[in-house]
Amino acid sequence: MAKRDYYEILGVTKSASTDDIKKSYRKVAMQFHPDRNPGDKAAEDKFKEAAEAYEVLSDNDKKAKYDRFGHQAFGPGTGGGGGGFQGGGMDLNDIFSQFGDIFGDEGFGGFFGGGGRSRGGGARSRGQRGSNLRIKLKLNFEEIANGVTKQVKVKKHVACTTCGGNGAKDKNSLQTCSTCNGQGQVRKVTNTFLGQMQTVNTCPTCNGEGTTVTAKCTTCKGEGRAYGEETISIDIPAGVEEGMQLSVQVRGNAGPYDGVSGDLIVVIEEIEHDKLRREGQNLHYDSLVNFVDVVLGESIEVPTVSGKVKIKIDAGTQSGKVLRLKGKGLPSVQGYATGDLFVHINVYTPTKISKEETELLEKLKTSQNFIPTEEARDKSFFKRMRDMFS
Repeated sequence: MAKRDYYEILGVTKSASTDDIKKSYRKVAMQFHPDRNPGDKAAEDKFKEAAEAYEVLSDNDKKAKYDRFGHQAFGPGTGGGGGGFQGGGMDLNDIFSQFGDIFGDEGFGGFFGGGGRSRGGGARSRGQRGSNLRIKLKLNFEEIANGVTKQVKVKKHVACTTCGGNGAKDKNSLQTCSTCNGQGQVRKVTNTFLGQMQTVNTCPTCNGEGTTVTAKCTTCKGEGRAYGEETISIDIPAGVEEGMQLSVQVRGNAGPYDGVSGDLIVVIEEIEHDKLRREGQNLHYDSLVNFVDVVLGESIEVPTVSGKVKIKIDAGTQSGKVLRLKGKGLPSVQGYATGDLFVHINVYTPTKISKEETELLEKLKTSQNFIPTEEARDKSFFKRMRDMFS
């Protein structure tokens, strides 16, 4: 099923300001919030869809990439190794953890009676979001042409394997908060001349987590994370370019105290091809051809990103002529079109020749067919121009 346009999901235009995008997201999120639509799977999916759209459009860098490349800009996040929102990869806990400030403590806690969402039946995570991590990924032309899945080992902060990220020494060291009874929130009823008024606030004892740690994990010192290594599967779409950045969501540094991980930013670097050079989606190849071959005509082999192909050099082909092989270039990252391969014909001139070769060339030199004319040069120029744009 095709993904919906992010602007359409939030009901805003591309020129909408950051504040307008935030307001529209809050409106859509309030409409489809799980507390307002209990048991409604369709509403929950729309709630997640809105969060996915806001996560991209609220970030200037991600918004710019989306405006240019569409959903393909976040291709690594759409596959099994991408993580992030795409395809419902982020659950409700993640959404509330990242965007809970938009709703506010009273937004769904006091009004709907549900409180924040996370562990402990309404408690919120005390964790902080981890930092983004940036890596460089080298790709050759064949990988760029076809797209590729790379398994990359990344050194970063990962969730502590000893405590599972909660920072406690053992399960007995993680206890339900006695102040809020694990809810992460405390309710206060105040009598006023208008009647009783109820307010809901974050629990001051556990800071909204619902649990307290009595003894810290000895491995991570209570932080819930440690420095380690993780192998990440990254899906690279076909057609990426040098310097392009892809975001693999929630695959960056793990957040402290069981917080949401940051993103992994993948910066594309092209490995220079030994024979082909790139110009956008088009490729160029400089062919060095024997003088006799261009006079008599010959077939030559030309490298492409999918292997060698043979092309015909017509008799009388001039040096500098450009032959165009349609569809033999690189695809666009959106998948709309594929570039071409331009073969530049360069005639090889020998620097050393024998006495017999010299005598033969001296005879050919005076032949009428070997004397250049202005007419031939003009035709050659205009023909080259026509070939370039045809």
